[in-house]
Amino acid sequence: MSHPDHSDQVMRLNRIEGQVRGIKRMIEERRYCMEILYQLNSITAALNQVKKNILRRHLEGCLSQALGTGSSGVGEEKIQEVMRFIESMLK
Repeated sequence: MSHPDHSDQVMRLNRIEGQVRGIKRMIEERRYCMEILYQLNSITAALNQVKKNILRRHLEGCLSQALGTGSSGVGEEKIQEVMRFIESMLK
C-alpha cells in the first residue's frame, strides 16, 4: 500500500517551529503571560490544522484503499485505528 504525500505540511510545520522559538524567546524575556498564552493558542490551532489535513488524506487514501481491497479484516483494522486516534483527541 502506498502512503499519501504530506510534504506540503512541512511548510506549516516550519512556521510552527518558528512560532515555538518565538514563544521560548518571549518566556526568556519574561513577557506578559497573556501574550504567551495567545501565541500558544495559535500554535495549537496550527497543529490541529496539520492533524486535520493528514487525517483527511489518511481517510481518502489509506482507509479508502484498505476498504477497496475487499478484505473486511484490513478495512475494519483501519477503521478501528482511526477511531482510537479520534478517541485520543477527544480526551
